[in-house]
Amino acid sequence: MTEPDGSAALVDWDLAVAAGVRLVRPGPQLPREDARAAVSQLRDLAIEARSHVRSYSRLDAPAADAPVAVVDRTEWLRSNAEGIRHLLDPIAHRLVRAGTPGPLRAVGARVTALELGGGLAWMSSKVLGQYEMFPPGGPDGDRPGRLLLVAPNIVQVEQELDVDPDDFRMWVCLHEETHRVQFAAVPWLRGHLVDGISSLMGSIETDPAAVAERLRAAAVAVASAARGTDGPSLAEAVQTPEQRAQLDRLTAVMSLLEGHADVVMDGVGPTVVPTVEQIRTAFQRRREHPGRAELAIRRLIGLDAKMRQYRDGAAFVRGVVDRVGMEGFNRVWDAPEMLPSAEEILDPQTWVDRAHGPALA
Repeated sequence: MTEPDGSAALVDWDLAVAAGVRLVRPGPQLPREDARAAVSQLRDLAIEARSHVRSYSRLDAPAADAPVAVVDRTEWLRSNAEGIRHLLDPIAHRLVRAGTPGPLRAVGARVTALELGGGLAWMSSKVLGQYEMFPPGGPDGDRPGRLLLVAPNIVQVEQELDVDPDDFRMWVCLHEETHRVQFAAVPWLRGHLVDGISSLMGSIETDPAAVAERLRAAAVAVASAARGTDGPSLAEAVQTPEQRAQLDRLTAVMSLLEGHADVVMDGVGPTVVPTVEQIRTAFQRRREHPGRAELAIRRLIGLDAKMRQYRDGAAFVRGVVDRVGMEGFNRVWDAPEMLPSAEEILDPQTWVDRAHGPALA
């Protein structure tokens, strides 16, 4: 029997998917005709959103190779498991070659699979949509990114918020289409982001003593989240100082992408989403007031940081656009060096000074 290769040596992927699928909660119950109509409408709105996003953002992204997939929670889980596997493979090869009991290998491929499956199952009921950089099937070079919309989650949230379904679906499509445009219009962005993630993962400790210390820090993070007290997230707890610096750079990029998508969908909104103000208010209230159990999970896995990305990134984009207009803002896409730093995300004027010069600012 051959030894599993790559990340399969650290994660039993078949078990992860099977466990996750078993734990996925059912979505809202709709008559078959209504469900089919929602899927069809979401697909149409995603295509319609292209012209709105292009006009507002002034970014031109080819749409010929831009697949749109409207999926259920199970399909979202399967697809994201494959994407995570793609990202884990490089570090997995390194850990296996080192022959050391890294943090994933130490608990066993099956235990890790159960934990991963459970996490993906929980997330499968929360995500409304995403731009998928690593869609399933075929070699990387033959796989253009695709737009995923999770139909049951969109329907559930629009029901919970009691907002107009047509408007809410378009609003979501505008956000996710903006992400597609970001990556399609900026050819270097995907590689830059993947390189950053790979660099972060490549710095994972393989020394047993260092791993043990990180695992103790992770235990403290779990306990803090369970008690509802302030403390580091699980991701923060297992980082070295070098990893924290790398994560700060990644967080700045993600803040930019999320904030830009929020600004575009709200900017386009009044022309094509009549109830955009009602939707934004209700949705923001939902973001800021999760239940106790969800709050603990969000703190543990770092989703609170994700919420800050939306807020800080949107404030940065609006601050820059107010100063130099959308064309001036779009200089962030010129090259990796033009991306804002973590400090600049919190102070748009410093980025404007660097990109355009103090005189123009």
